[in-house]
Amino acid sequence: MSAAGTLAATAPVSSAAEVPLTGLFVRLKLSLLRNGLKGSSKRKAVWIANLVFCLVVGFFATLGLSFLHGHQHAATVVVLLAALMALAWAVMPLFFPSGDETLDPSRLVMLPLRPRPLVRALLASSLVGIGPLFSLCLAVGSVVAVARGAAGAVAAVVAVPLLLLVFVALARAVATANVRLLSSRKGRDLAVLSGLLIAVGAQAVNFGGQRLFQAGGLTQLEPAEAVVRWLPPATAVGMVDSAGRGAYGTAAAQLVLTLAALAGLLWFWERSLTKLMVTPDGSTLAAAAPRKERDGAGGVWSFLPDGRTGAVMQRTLRYVVRDPKTKSAWVSALAVGAIVPVFNALQGTGSVYLACFGAGMLGIQMYNQFGQDTSAFWMVAQTITGPRDAYEELRARAAALALIAVPYSALVTAVTAALLGDWSGFPAALGLSLAVVGAMLFTGALASAHFPYSIPTDGAFKNVAPGQGGLAWMGIFGGMVASVVVSAPVIVLTVVFTVSDGLHGLRWILLPAGVVWGTLSAWAGLRLAAPTVFRKLPEILTAVSKG
Repeated sequence: MSAAGTLAATAPVSSAAEVPLTGLFVRLKLSLLRNGLKGSSKRKAVWIANLVFCLVVGFFATLGLSFLHGHQHAATVVVLLAALMALAWAVMPLFFPSGDETLDPSRLVMLPLRPRPLVRALLASSLVGIGPLFSLCLAVGSVVAVARGAAGAVAAVVAVPLLLLVFVALARAVATANVRLLSSRKGRDLAVLSGLLIAVGAQAVNFGGQRLFQAGGLTQLEPAEAVVRWLPPATAVGMVDSAGRGAYGTAAAQLVLTLAALAGLLWFWERSLTKLMVTPDGSTLAAAAPRKERDGAGGVWSFLPDGRTGAVMQRTLRYVVRDPKTKSAWVSALAVGAIVPVFNALQGTGSVYLACFGAGMLGIQMYNQFGQDTSAFWMVAQTITGPRDAYEELRARAAALALIAVPYSALVTAVTAALLGDWSGFPAALGLSLAVVGAMLFTGALASAHFPYSIPTDGAFKNVAPGQGGLAWMGIFGGMVASVVVSAPVIVLTVVFTVSDGLHGLRWILLPAGVVWGTLSAWAGLRLAAPTVFRKLPEILTAVSKG
């Protein structure tokens, strides 16, 4: 048993522990946010832009939900929305981390802190951030939609903080219970499978929604809503609806269920935190014997070219196989990229051109190429002595991605065309997919040069270093929009050849056109990014080493 952990859980409260812990942790969270924005006006601008975006979207979401007030299906919508928000809060911290330093409780195990005050402090600090702010907007809109009369208004005032507290407590409890598992390599590999299941589930919900509105609208959801309104935290919204209808006994029961769920989550969180503080990390007790490297420079890598290009391609592909976070991103991209067009084709509502979605998902892996090296990038930087070296480094990384993306795009397009029976559209769809891959290699190389960020290796809950989350999202989404612009000529040709009866039979021309345009786009992007990489090498090294 860890002596420090035992002291934290059982020792009498020291003078240091008498400091108001809740206020201290809130100030710590604010300091982390503030310090993460120091030293970079670009990072600060991106964070402010994200905050403004959240406020704008949250405002319109609140307004839209408020307009449901008096609608016969208002309760159905907001009760199910509360349940979906709870599900999102449960899984988002595990599989879509935001870089919150305080989310990993293993950082606190050596401090002389008792679990119960620590739970209160972490709960309060968790309410600070863009995520809780957006959830607050949705919670306010939800209760406004179903609040009627004085009783409904009183219930709404109680329901909003309860909803937010349950969301945060749920996220923290799940994160704390799984921190050791997801910090291990095997656990992170399991997280890849869990993320894949979530992606499949999200797609199933999407198709279920399509079938729902085809079958008769929100009336079909009323039986589900009747059950979900008794499941916390949706009970908080159900309480407001019940109080507004004068069913005070039902509202009281739903309030009790919500409070019980919050108390149960806090108890489970405290128990998990105590176990984390007093139990040694099993991954450090016995190291696995080193395994002899069998593939070496030959074997499965023998088909790669010699020199720097082959070495860089091999390193990039090894990341995909061995690094848990890189593996997770690739598996999710490969799975979701195939699920969307194939499921739509099975539903009979798809198009062969939807196969481009798979090409786009893989193209995203070109973004932040240097971040996956983390602090080890300094060894790569030593080999870049000019723009030519930078170009060869980027070219090899893009070639490794294209080695998988090109046959993958052809496979997904072929399967989609076979399911739809639209083989005449196969050449055009594949040409467009390859043009998209080339465009995303273009923008991904530029984004890697201008918007580098670190991918921390010391925690399962962080894919972006603190203060760099906005920079990452701006680089990725800005690059995706730019990719549409770059591939616009092929997109326009595809639309013209598809809608024009006289040119419909010549769509096969789009395949060589997509190959040529995609290749030229990738080459141009690498050429433009290489001088920037060489010029900003110290800045890139600093950015990717923050984790």
